[in-house]
Amino acid sequence: MAADAAPDRTAAWLLHLATQRKLSAHTVSAYGRDIAELARLAEGTDWTAISVGDIRRFAAKLHASGQDGRTIARKLSAWRGFFDWLADRVPLATNPVESVRAPKRAKSLPKALSVDDAVQLVATPARKAAAAPTPAELCNTAMFELLYSSGLRVSELCSLDLHYVKAEAGRSASLSWLERDNGEVVVTGKGNKMRRVPVGAAAMAAIAAWLQVRGAPKDGSNALFLSERGSRIAPRVVQTRLKAHALATGAPMHVHPHMLRHSFASHVLQSSGDLRAVQEMLGHTSITSTQVYTALDFQHLAQVYDKAHPRAK
Repeated sequence: MAADAAPDRTAAWLLHLATQRKLSAHTVSAYGRDIAELARLAEGTDWTAISVGDIRRFAAKLHASGQDGRTIARKLSAWRGFFDWLADRVPLATNPVESVRAPKRAKSLPKALSVDDAVQLVATPARKAAAAPTPAELCNTAMFELLYSSGLRVSELCSLDLHYVKAEAGRSASLSWLERDNGEVVVTGKGNKMRRVPVGAAAMAAIAAWLQVRGAPKDGSNALFLSERGSRIAPRVVQTRLKAHALATGAPMHVHPHMLRHSFASHVLQSSGDLRAVQEMLGHTSITSTQVYTALDFQHLAQVYDKAHPRAK
């Protein structure tokens, strides 16, 4: 039965999805568009005559037309389901889609703020200019400045102690701490790998302002950053506070702590070009993990070129 002459088959399959599989109307409609595209690509070929080679050719056409790997993978999944259903009703030697895989998806780059947006985010208080900062606001400013200044993971930020504490009876030694005299943080990251990261002057000033109002921890810890209850702050609280701060200060996108880490890496690399130094500061075991920021750096250069060069367009 020809593909374009078998609306009863496709309609029956879609009815099966709606009534037997109980899929939503939105999902069934999407499957309907996918199978209609298959019929268009098949150009009247009998459903039972469509081969693996045909499906690969169809997928290549979709890719050449600009569709990404994720979209093609979804369509192949729909086609595979259709032929599985069809095999129970008409003789099929094999499901022609079974061994076909979509083109590899392009690896998405981490999202980073521009230099101006990052500086404005961490330097702008989310309050009226005349109002005195609350302890929570001073804590927020210190945390956000430090995240951007030193490229810390949010878990590393939350694990920081005010200073190093030796192991004592009933108390463990500090694994991560601030060294105010040196302007550094000592961080124990993934794989228990310890590293030293510089802290910028703006972050050190924000931390000093926070320490003036920081009370004694109520959980017996030496935590640098405390919640409003006086215990070590949790990563989820930092995420929530940063999101609210970004909205209040007019950030151009949804901001999360890891975006400040990406921004740190991208901006240091743009200025220095020293990939190894960025690797050390981020605590990456392999430089392969750091190389993604070279793509971000080139992306920045390409944007500058497109805006500035008279023959770029």
